[in-house]
Amino acid sequence: MSDENVPSKEHWLSIGEIAQRSGVAASALRFYEDQGLITSRRTAGNQRQYQRSTLRRIAFVQAAQRVGLALAEIKQALDSLPEDRTPTRADWSKLSKSWRSRLDERISELERLRDDLDSCIGCGCLSLQRCNLYNKDDRLSTRGPGARLLNVGIPGEA
Repeated sequence: MSDENVPSKEHWLSIGEIAQRSGVAASALRFYEDQGLITSRRTAGNQRQYQRSTLRRIAFVQAAQRVGLALAEIKQALDSLPEDRTPTRADWSKLSKSWRSRLDERISELERLRDDLDSCIGCGCLSLQRCNLYNKDDRLSTRGPGARLLNVGIPGEA
């Protein structure tokens, strides 16, 4: 007598199989699980087993991290997905659309950095005495060490 709601054995993969198929280290998978990003079941020998659909969740986590999303944001997004079925293309599309403005901001930030890279390294200018673009006369040194404008929205607004 089998329960139709329980995936058959071939739908479960060991942590080694998931690591190999996803290209993510087993230690990272355990971390993802600790953070609530993926789930597993335990065998009688206390070994982790993951549903095959976990591969999609891992790919999603990796993609979201690559665009700069924090794990808390990724978890919130994954928590909105259905638990009773594998997420569909429409589910993933809905989530990715919600991040569009965030990606646009990141792209703009990277373009500004690229365009200023030949004359600026993020201001505070680390050890330079002057920066004609954003830190004339080293005025940002009063704010402390490091790249003081690297994470500020508009260059020149100090």
